[in-house]
Amino acid sequence: MDKELEHSFVKLLEEHQNIVHKVCRLYTNNQDAHNDLFQEITIQLWKAYPKFRGDAKFSTWMYRVGLNTAITLYRKSKRRIDTQEFDAVQFKIKSEEYDDTEEQQLKLLYNAVYQLNDIEKALVFLFLEDKNYKEISETLGISEVNARVKMNRVKTKLKTILNP
Repeated sequence: MDKELEHSFVKLLEEHQNIVHKVCRLYTNNQDAHNDLFQEITIQLWKAYPKFRGDAKFSTWMYRVGLNTAITLYRKSKRRIDTQEFDAVQFKIKSEEYDDTEEQQLKLLYNAVYQLNDIEKALVFLFLEDKNYKEISETLGISEVNARVKMNRVKTKLKTILNP
């Protein structure tokens, strides 16, 4: 792979790495699992980057790859995440330490979201990221109507979990 492609990937990943951290926060419950999932998503993004055509925004594409990777691993392991060796990848990415101080106030919501299934989690995540139903449907590969229906069901489910 040429240096220009590698440079553009690293730059875009560094700019948008919070997306990956948010996906990791949603699908993991400790720092080691978070780090492992971050690494695996980064590897999958790197592998897929040469095929990124720019049809969608980089961030939308990144959400899709990140969520698909997390969902696939979540379904395979339900708890344990196996990853590839990061040393095998030739580039190094400057990673900022993840600070979840701002998210502490969302702890109850996260606890409720952890009780959802993998697709429901992805739906809530994209909704909380202020994605409109068109973007949600494109990211998850479902119709816009289906995204709205599923979201209404998830809202009802979360209300029940939060207010038993």
